[in-house]
Amino acid sequence: MRALPLAALTAMFFPTLPTSSHIQPREPTAATVKSATEVVEQVSAPSSAPSAPSSAPSEEDADLRCLALNIYHEARSEPESGQIAVALVTLNRVGSNAFPGSICAVVKQGGTKRNRCQFSWWCDGRSDKPKDPQAWRRAMDIARRVLNDSVPDPTRGALYYHASYCSPSWSSAYKRTARIGQHLFYRPSAI
Repeated sequence: MRALPLAALTAMFFPTLPTSSHIQPREPTAATVKSATEVVEQVSAPSSAPSAPSSAPSEEDADLRCLALNIYHEARSEPESGQIAVALVTLNRVGSNAFPGSICAVVKQGGTKRNRCQFSWWCDGRSDKPKDPQAWRRAMDIARRVLNDSVPDPTRGALYYHASYCSPSWSSAYKRTARIGQHLFYRPSAI
């Protein structure tokens, strides 16, 4: 039996995310989803020319990793529902015109200069390499499930959140949508 490459599995399970100006539940379309049979046929088909090995990860692989890193660093001590909520805020941002159009771009928005980034772990100057293997596996699993649209959005379209022990000045400008674990979630009032 021939193993499927990661890129083929990713294409099968993670359809392209839309970049609409409003937040809608993401549903894969026939144009973006390949059946498992199509992927197997594509991978199994003989190639007339050898392909060069790719050392760069695909955009889907990079986005999965960026989402898992965000879950890990922002919410690894939270219950699963809190980790899912953080992941969905990230995806809600991807779907909003107010933020970049890819997961990695959303996570890295603002750069690495301290206090300029959207997520503090990204610009705190410390290593971003996960140190807790069990928490990292859990973050990867949640990221896959969220990207596969197999979980509902408990934040009701939130684009922002903060820890409950903080009181940022920006929070009064938005509508609070949920409290999950130690995080409070918000969205613009107009949505």
